[in-house]
Amino acid sequence: MGLLKVEGLSHTYGEKLLYKDSSFQVFKGEHIGLVGKNGTGKTTLLNSIIGEVIPDEGKIKWQKGINVGYLDQHANLNKKLTLFEYLKTAFDHLYKIEKELSEVYTMMAENFNEEIFEKSTEYQSILERSGFYEIESNIMKVASGLGILSFGMEAPLGNLSGGQKAKVILAKLLLQKPDILLLDEPTNFLDKEHIQWLGDYLKQFKGAFIVISHDFEFLDKITNVIIDIEFNTIKKYPGNFSKFIKIKGLQRESYTKEYKAQQKEIKKHEEFIAKNRVRASTARQAQSRIKLLSKMEKISPPETQPKPAFSFNCEPIEYHKALTVHNLEVGYTHSLLPPLSFEIMSTEKVVITGFNGIGKSTLLKTLVGEINPRKGWFHFSENTKLAYYEQDLKWENKSSSPVEIISDKFPGISQKDIRKGLAQCGIKSEHVFRPIGTLSGGEQAKVKLCILMLKKCNFLILDEPTNHLDVDAKEVLSSELSKWKGGLILVSHESSFYKNWCSRVINMVR
Repeated sequence: MGLLKVEGLSHTYGEKLLYKDSSFQVFKGEHIGLVGKNGTGKTTLLNSIIGEVIPDEGKIKWQKGINVGYLDQHANLNKKLTLFEYLKTAFDHLYKIEKELSEVYTMMAENFNEEIFEKSTEYQSILERSGFYEIESNIMKVASGLGILSFGMEAPLGNLSGGQKAKVILAKLLLQKPDILLLDEPTNFLDKEHIQWLGDYLKQFKGAFIVISHDFEFLDKITNVIIDIEFNTIKKYPGNFSKFIKIKGLQRESYTKEYKAQQKEIKKHEEFIAKNRVRASTARQAQSRIKLLSKMEKISPPETQPKPAFSFNCEPIEYHKALTVHNLEVGYTHSLLPPLSFEIMSTEKVVITGFNGIGKSTLLKTLVGEINPRKGWFHFSENTKLAYYEQDLKWENKSSSPVEIISDKFPGISQKDIRKGLAQCGIKSEHVFRPIGTLSGGEQAKVKLCILMLKKCNFLILDEPTNHLDVDAKEVLSSELSKWKGGLILVSHESSFYKNWCSRVINMVR
């Protein structure tokens, strides 16, 4: 048996079947990318593996003694601990042994004997083999690689933003070096440089891991196995993401041909039955074909995910200065950046980059009025109408459905038009009345984009809109933004998403 064995897994979410009677194993050294369209059940599968979700059927078995590391980005942390103190807790078991070793040394000084000496030697050997004396150095290496040093290693955890906390939790997980890592979208809160570092780290990781990511360049770099969820099945493919795409393309083509051939055969039998079941001379042959059809194992039609068609309608706009920023300082308890001064014209598409945690999202929240400037000022022209996409998937009521959420925001729009807009964004009809909290991250992101589409605006402010989107949705969104006639401020760590249409890039540095 491998590190993990999944047998006969079946799970239905609401009325939707995610997968049925699926089995796979995870073996030592396998670097697995878990992929599938938005809403196919990737996060649900990961949550089933760690025991947070109970599947309808099937068994999940771990090898005895396996140390599992799961990236829980919403874990409750002791807010009083400093960042460095928290990262040191990854080695609590070694600090406990060091304490026991100190006690043994005290006992040796008082009453030396062979048994105590052997115990001290054993403890010392464990500490040396485990790299105990390089702990602080290793902490600093990981903290530097993930861009944590800029937060201040003595900063209390309570002062960190959501994205910063997620980075720190990931850092601790990497320092623990579990036998198997389970990571759900770890690049969402990382910048380009830190994604590069994490990719290098995972590529050399000696244990196994399962990673969900929509960053396919990242997956291509780190994986040697792909697990794909499609057609209500979970399949395992050898090789990296590029190899998987080639194999998958051939299989999809073969599957589609097989389905079409069977449909042609079924149609032929049905036409024969319709013509001949009432004729005495051919009734027996018709009955024979009816039995044949009843026993035939039907091939499910190739599943088609609705491809979104985002469409932002720009309000009339003239070429003018849309935004002026002068000596602006942003932050909550203290200024995160030196004073900022810049201007954006009404038709410019500006991308803001910089290390995660440097203050990009805080700047956007300031510009849309969610938090007050600490110093300086900014001004939008009178005829500038804003629409803001916040990267966090936060909802006032997670039990509200997409239709209810949009209806509350736009009471004058009919339910028919709301459903039409949601369908345009790629939300299946059976999901529009489900609680928003039960939808996948990608589906929730598409609901937020639908809200954006319905707003009358001429200036978009988008904070990491691609974080939860699959490749089709990203391509459509990028294409639509390239046609956008108004002003735009975008925060994104994916240069491939915006490089073909952005007007200029503002790189924020401390």
